[in-house]
Amino acid sequence: MTATDPLPALVGFAAALREAGVPAGPQRVQAYLDAVERVDLADVNQLYWAGRVTLCADPDDLPRYDDAFAQWFAAEPPGPRPVTVAKEKRARMAAMSGEPGEGEAEEQADELRVAATDTELLRQRDLAELTAAERRHLRELLAVLKPVPPLKRSLRRRPARKGALDPGRTLRGMLEQGEIVRLAHRAKATRPRRVVFLLDVSGSMSPYADSLLRFAHVVVRSAPASTEVFTLGTRLTRVSRQLRQRDPERAMLGAGAAVPDFAGGTRLGETLRVFLDRWGQRGIARRAVVVVFSDGWERGDPSLLGEQLARMRRLAHAVLWVNPHAGRDGYAPIQSGIAAALPHLDRLLAGHSLATLERLLVEIRDA
Repeated sequence: MTATDPLPALVGFAAALREAGVPAGPQRVQAYLDAVERVDLADVNQLYWAGRVTLCADPDDLPRYDDAFAQWFAAEPPGPRPVTVAKEKRARMAAMSGEPGEGEAEEQADELRVAATDTELLRQRDLAELTAAERRHLRELLAVLKPVPPLKRSLRRRPARKGALDPGRTLRGMLEQGEIVRLAHRAKATRPRRVVFLLDVSGSMSPYADSLLRFAHVVVRSAPASTEVFTLGTRLTRVSRQLRQRDPERAMLGAGAAVPDFAGGTRLGETLRVFLDRWGQRGIARRAVVVVFSDGWERGDPSLLGEQLARMRRLAHAVLWVNPHAGRDGYAPIQSGIAAALPHLDRLLAGHSLATLERLLVEIRDA
């Protein structure tokens, strides 16, 4: 490998891995090249781990990777990392939060840089294209999200340093002290605004359904009293109760058992009408932030979808539509469902990656 341009040697190593049976596709190779930019190429240990965490997707790949590394770089692969699984997870958590580790050694700092790079790349990846190992890592990243619910003014008032005069507290203070020592003030209190998730679980959305349900579970667990979740397919299913379970795996099993139409067809207009007639008009959608996750493929009448979204817009505080395809280059909202829905939306957002879901949390908070 030359000192001036290491790219040919690195790409050649990826090709050698493919010949050895390691499925190092273009996306993994790009992740490898991005990781290598952040490590010291003169350090065999850093070079080895930069490739191992980005190019290997299965434990069976590791022996093939070690053999190819030894032959290509004429260097003995380093031994197992001198850290435990718990320490590795702490390193990844520190990378995600930006906080420094406690007394980390120099070699663990190298690992932290690689872990941070791996995490950042995963945040940008399309959820539908993740491997099994990447999906496990995604679950860890979702678990550390800290959703902040949107707030609204309450009819109740709370003590405040300034604002309207509070006659009752001022009078009580005067009776206790014998004179008016300090004027008391009050202001309107705030409370969480309801958030409603409507998740399309039809066949075209099935690659995203598990990740979106896990995302909804995180939001439900942060504000269980003010968050509702429904799935949309050939019928409407309420899964709020199942997603209130603390353990995410039990929550996913419960939701999966409750939804009878996973990966089936979709009739968005009809299911939204059922939602509004049975739940939304009675209060769930009133002054709420409603988030629809769907790619917009409508098998029914698109005009019905437009009518129901117009109803919803009159009830809700804000209506956001999250489309996993909206983040792709050249996307245009021309599908029949999206075209009918667009005039009645506050925002059309991308929802294909963890980074876009994180931005969605900000949109919901600020709605």
